[in-house]
Amino acid sequence: MKLNDLQPTAWTLARRAAKMNPSVIREILKITERPGIISFAGGLPSPQTFPVAEFAEACAKVLKDDGKGGPQAALQYAASEGYAPLREAVAAMLPWAVDPEQVLITTGSQQGLDLVAKVLIDEGSRVLVETPTYLGALQAFTPMEPVIEAVGSDAEGVDVDDLTAKMGTGADRARFLYVLPNFQNPTGRTMTEARRAALSARAAELGLPLVEDNPYGDLWFDEPPPLPLTARNPEGCIYLGSFSKVLAPGLRLGFCVAPKAIAPKLLQAKQAADLHSPGFNQRMVAEVMKGGFLDRHVPTIRTLYKSQRDAMLSALEREMQDLGLQWNTPDGGMFLWVRLPAGMNAVELLPKAVDKGVAFVPGAAFYAADADPRTLRLSFVTSTVDQIATGIAALAAAIREHRSP
Repeated sequence: MKLNDLQPTAWTLARRAAKMNPSVIREILKITERPGIISFAGGLPSPQTFPVAEFAEACAKVLKDDGKGGPQAALQYAASEGYAPLREAVAAMLPWAVDPEQVLITTGSQQGLDLVAKVLIDEGSRVLVETPTYLGALQAFTPMEPVIEAVGSDAEGVDVDDLTAKMGTGADRARFLYVLPNFQNPTGRTMTEARRAALSARAAELGLPLVEDNPYGDLWFDEPPPLPLTARNPEGCIYLGSFSKVLAPGLRLGFCVAPKAIAPKLLQAKQAADLHSPGFNQRMVAEVMKGGFLDRHVPTIRTLYKSQRDAMLSALEREMQDLGLQWNTPDGGMFLWVRLPAGMNAVELLPKAVDKGVAFVPGAAFYAADADPRTLRLSFVTSTVDQIATGIAALAAAIREHRSP
């Protein structure tokens, strides 16, 4: 029998696979690969911040002499929990008492979301999220077939009364609330101290677990954000962090800190997913972090990002004065949140903006329900000050054209 004579194979997809969708942001990024496009669309950190020389040195050191087991140990299979010195370093840098045994090194903080979904979500489980929320979290949760409920949120964070109303009862009680308190993706907002205290107290009162995602928390501009939610109730929270924004995303390293009651199950899910995160990368990061490197390096990122934020705010003030837009002033992170005038739609605006040479992410993709079509996200960290000025001017021109009868 020849290959051409074989009958086509019928692949039957799992029901959860039908619920998977391509990332809106990744699809938009394909557009930005066109020559001449200024992209405010990506959630990428600035490559200017990657400590290349330090990683070159760490790489050489790890391969030359990495202690017990020799350099070969860095290239061998490793413990699923992660490299012990790195787990110890993570525990030491957090602002509450953490046993390194509670730290699980993950393949990016995105894997942490996937592990949480596998361990805590059943079909039909109620899961609570902010409004709007991180698109990657929705993508991680959706294949587990939950009922995702959007909790009302404002500039200060989650509305705790709406949280209570949407908690559910009995078998329909929410499994957890997913929340990103610091310089949130997509809005850039930071939850206030008062709202954190209220949310932590209400969640404890309700017996509601919190999943706190904090990839941007070190990227504050003028003063650090309030204490993490997990620090206020460590036994009621799972905390996710990342090395992508303070070192480099290509390493694909993050971490998960969980109560000892749930940590073993997250570890088992990790073992089934990929055995362990790249051991070589973990050893390099542990080496780079020695001697307080992050204390010296992260302030340089803050300085750069603050200057870029200020440039974008100035450009918005200059170019959008008569257009009726609203935008916020983030205290850190990588994103601005913009709302178009009544009657406009960011999805419809996008192709006109691309024709003018600038791209953004329409905000509708970040809503679990009742999306606001007038919203859009702008990232300011991968463009120069001149590109920001040019790009915002182009966006203003696209808005004027879109408004014209």
